Amino acid sequence: MCTAISYKVRNHYFGRNLDMECSFNESVIVMPRKFPFTFRYAQSEKENFAIIGAGIVRDDVPLFYDGTNEKGLSMAGLSFVGNARYGEIKEGAVNIAPFELIPWVLMQCESVKQAKALLEKTNVAHIDFSSALPCAELHWLISDDRENLVLECTEEGMMLYDNPLGVLTNNPPFPLQMFSLNNYMRLTNQPPVNTFCKSLSLQEYSRGMGAIGLPGDLSSTSRFVRVAFNKLNSVCPNSESKRVSQFFHLLYSVYQTRGAVQVKGGKYEYTVYSACCNTKKGIYYYTAYDNYTITAIDMKKENMDGEKLAVYPMKREGEFFYGNKAADGEAL
Repeated sequence: MCTAISYKVRNHYFGRNLDMECSFNESVIVMPRKFPFTFRYAQSEKENFAIIGAGIVRDDVPLFYDGTNEKGLSMAGLSFVGNARYGEIKEGAVNIAPFELIPWVLMQCESVKQAKALLEKTNVAHIDFSSALPCAELHWLISDDRENLVLECTEEGMMLYDNPLGVLTNNPPFPLQMFSLNNYMRLTNQPPVNTFCKSLSLQEYSRGMGAIGLPGDLSSTSRFVRVAFNKLNSVCPNSESKRVSQFFHLLYSVYQTRGAVQVKGGKYEYTVYSACCNTKKGIYYYTAYDNYTITAIDMKKENMDGEKLAVYPMKREGEFFYGNKAADGEAL
C-alpha cells in the first residue's frame, strides 16, 4: 500500500510513502539525458530529459517507483492489486511494459497535458521484466505544478482521470475514492457548530472536534480521505526547509507502523521510505523507516549530459545526536 501527494506552495513538491512488508534495498537514481534506456518494444531516443527518483536497478535498467524529470513533471506508481489489467501486445501499437512506464513518460514529456496525449497513444502491455520480477499491479499519479492526472488500466481499458486533489492511494479505483469524500463533507478545521439539536446546549470541549469522523485506520480509502483533508487544510511558512518539513508531516499522517498491518507469511507492512521532491530544483529528499534524518540528492549536481546512472543507496539506519555533554566535556 502507498500514498502519493502533489503539493504546490510557492514551489511544487511531489512525493510518496512506499508501504511494503520488505525492502528491496531501494536507491535514489539519477538517469542522465544520454543514458541508453532500451524499451522492450518501443523505439528509444538518443537523448531525453534527465530523471531523478527512487527504485532499484536490475541488469543496468532503472526500475523507478517514482520520479521527477528536469522539466518538473513527476510520476509515481502505487499498488492497485485486483483491479489492474494490462493489455496484450498489439502489432503496430506502441507497447510499453508497466516497469517502463515512468521512464516512457518522464523521458519525453514536460507537462501533464503532454503526458496525457502520449498515453492516449500508448498500449500498456502485460510484459514481465523477468520471471523473478513479474508485472506489478499498479496505477499512477502524474503531476506538474498546475494539474494532476491518474492513470488506471482496468478491465474497461486505459482510464485517465483529472485529479483535483493531487492525492492518490490504492484501491478502489480513483472515481470511487473521490466519491467517498461525500461522506466527509462536514469535516472542518474550524470549531464545530451544533447541528445535532438546537434545543440541546452542546459545547466544544476539545480542540480539533471539527474533524471528528476523519478516519484513522490504515485502509487505502481511509488514508486517501485523511491525507486529502490534511493536505487541503495545510498551512506552511515560506522557506524551503519548512515546506519540505510540512510535506513529510503530510506523509507521516498516513504512516504505516510496523506491526499494525499483518500480511501473508506473518510479515508486517510498514513505510519503507517517504520521499519529497522539489520539482523545480530537482532535489529529492527522503527518510527511511529507521532513519528520520532527511537526506537530499540534487539532480543538477550530477552530469546531466552523461550516459551512466548515478545510484545512491538509501541510508536506512538513523543516528542519535545528544544535546548534553559527557562528564569529560566530550559529546556523547
